[in-house]
Amino acid sequence: MSRVLVTGGAGAIGGAVARRLVRDPAWEVRISDQREAPAELREAAEVHRGDLRDLVEAREATRGCSHVVHLAAIVGGIANFHKLPHTLLEVNNGLYNAVFRAALEQGVQRLVYVSSSMVFERATEFPTTEDHLADCPAPRSAYGFSKLAGEVYCRALHQEHGLPFTICRPFNAYGPGELPEAEPGIAHMVPDLIRKVLSGQRPLQIFGPGTQTRTLTHVDDIAEGIVAAMGHPAGENEDFNISASEERSVADLARIIWKACGEDPEAFELEHLPSFDVDVQRRWPSVEKARRLLGWEARIGLREGIAGTVAWLREKELAARGG
Repeated sequence: MSRVLVTGGAGAIGGAVARRLVRDPAWEVRISDQREAPAELREAAEVHRGDLRDLVEAREATRGCSHVVHLAAIVGGIANFHKLPHTLLEVNNGLYNAVFRAALEQGVQRLVYVSSSMVFERATEFPTTEDHLADCPAPRSAYGFSKLAGEVYCRALHQEHGLPFTICRPFNAYGPGELPEAEPGIAHMVPDLIRKVLSGQRPLQIFGPGTQTRTLTHVDDIAEGIVAAMGHPAGENEDFNISASEERSVADLARIIWKACGEDPEAFELEHLPSFDVDVQRRWPSVEKARRLLGWEARIGLREGIAGTVAWLREKELAARGG
């Protein structure tokens, strides 16, 4: 049996990865996060709590692990990117320094780095292939730059020390696990919009014209993709877009969320708020490489996934109110 460390294992994607792994008897799972892990994971996995920017803590977390899936990072919605640029850079790069050094010292069989679609925030090729990264202008946002820096770290570790790696880039993750925030744009779009609809906001506010496109991918599909990439021999020293394939406009997605919340389609109306300096206008990845090399593709339909997310958030809202 192999032991795998999932950093950020109390988060939305990290939790989905950990839940996927604990169902597989081939893996012994350890999660590391400063937040408390959900009860189901505390029962099924070993839990390490500590600040992984501290090399001592990172060494403790990775000790005895043959694989590391690195998800720990400051993440969030579009407002978060603009509100905390220095914090994002400082924290995310501090995490790479310590976790990657500890993985190198441990001699792990595979370091899996979970990057972001934001490395392609200035993409000019659609659908965007993994090879486009070589020609894509560097991200303008601090968040995109911090995630790209992690990819450079991975490749440098391999080039200098031979450490095997896999880079996974989720696109527009959504699903159970991420709660909305009081301030719009701090959380990702899906929980943000669901909160607005359920709270009775009329008209529904979105950032920008609504013509921006996104490729929403359910966290359970992303977890399957990450685990497939980690365990497959063809994933070694490769990078993969881990995404669904359906490109939809933000306005279309808002309408789908509106209907999933049980609202009258005829009453749907948008209010367009000023957007931010960095607001990616088109996001549509190629998923051919993951399909060809890993045999993986996203399977959860958009409407099915949104409906499940709405149900999960309703339940959380009722529980918070003591209902």
